[in-house]
Amino acid sequence: MSESSLPIRPRGPVDARVRCPGSKSITNRALLIAALAQGESKLRGPLASDDTLYMSKALRSLGAKITENGDVWTVSGTGGILREPGETLDVHASGTAARFLTALASLASGPAVIDGIERIRQRPVLDLVETLRALGAEIEIQGKNGCPPIRTAGGGWFGGEASIDASKSSQYVSAVLLAAPYAKHDVKLVLREGKLVSRPYVDLTLDCMRAFGGDARWVDEETLNVASGRHYLGRDYAIEPDASTAAYFFAAAAITGGQVTVEGLPGDSIQADARLLGLFEQMGCQVERRADSVSLRGTEHLRGIDVDMNDLPDAVLAFSAVAAFAQGPSAVRNVANLRIKECDRLAALETELNRIGARASTTEDSLFINPAELHGAEIETYDDHRVAMAFGLVGLRVPGIVIKDPGCVSKSWPEYFDELDKL
Repeated sequence: MSESSLPIRPRGPVDARVRCPGSKSITNRALLIAALAQGESKLRGPLASDDTLYMSKALRSLGAKITENGDVWTVSGTGGILREPGETLDVHASGTAARFLTALASLASGPAVIDGIERIRQRPVLDLVETLRALGAEIEIQGKNGCPPIRTAGGGWFGGEASIDASKSSQYVSAVLLAAPYAKHDVKLVLREGKLVSRPYVDLTLDCMRAFGGDARWVDEETLNVASGRHYLGRDYAIEPDASTAAYFFAAAAITGGQVTVEGLPGDSIQADARLLGLFEQMGCQVERRADSVSLRGTEHLRGIDVDMNDLPDAVLAFSAVAAFAQGPSAVRNVANLRIKECDRLAALETELNRIGARASTTEDSLFINPAELHGAEIETYDDHRVAMAFGLVGLRVPGIVIKDPGCVSKSWPEYFDELDKL
């Protein structure tokens, strides 16, 4: 067996209490906000992963001082005065960082280039750039097909009203919102055709902004407004455990018919992937939500369901692993943006589910799973952490599952497979 592959050990029903690392989505938002803020912030329980560490490094290049010390990261903010970075802002494989930094670097005193690995050069930013240009930012896309590298001229942006195409990614909206308090005038953002994929992530952005003193809100179902001059103030800020990672442990309980409690995750979490719990309930699992933990108990008879997952597309991979064990077909609809993630996730799911014996098919925006007898296989992971994590779950019940390139999980949680093995 190659050192770059990992066999998964099957086992009976799991029974475990786990604590997941901090939310990647919240960590990246809080880091950027704290870097812009006036004064010092202490971020408690952040996630240390490839994505957040590349974001942190880029923010340092723009003038923030960040000390990463275990479970508490201290950020000395810039007060909105960002310097010209003396180097390319390397986002590695983080689409979130590429988009957020495109808006942020436009506020710097001079030009900046945002770039990453080859996959980043295939992830579109044109819709975001067009909106930022309409708000007065000067930005050049240097890559092909509306993708990075991106060169921002700096000097700030005027503000005002602009429309945005958010049908492919909510990150375009969040990127504009996060930097908007430092525009010269209020920013009014109108959703083109009223479309917004993954709205819970935008609500999460607004929640983080308001926690640091920003004035950002929905005006109506298609319009957002951010007050210029309502700058961020440093504060002590606790980061919830990552619901996206917790989803895989809840899925482990569903697949094995066991029970998992995730400590520290509030039952009323506003993280998008926390909504996966409701889908698992529809499939027959029992969920208990408390103020400081959530428990899921699996069932011997999982039901297949037909569901629109536009609000939580990142959870489709964990859901699909569970659906492969259901009694009856499942359908996941309205998730076209999975094709522009770390890999084409719909294509990856179709290929790997069929590789293990499940009958899977896709359309441009949907995935269909017809469970069948499953068998072992070597799983291609496409340098995508979520693919590796999802098919690792299958190996809890199916002998012979081997994950190629398991180290790709370092993007979100380097210790994932160690924790999975402890269950």
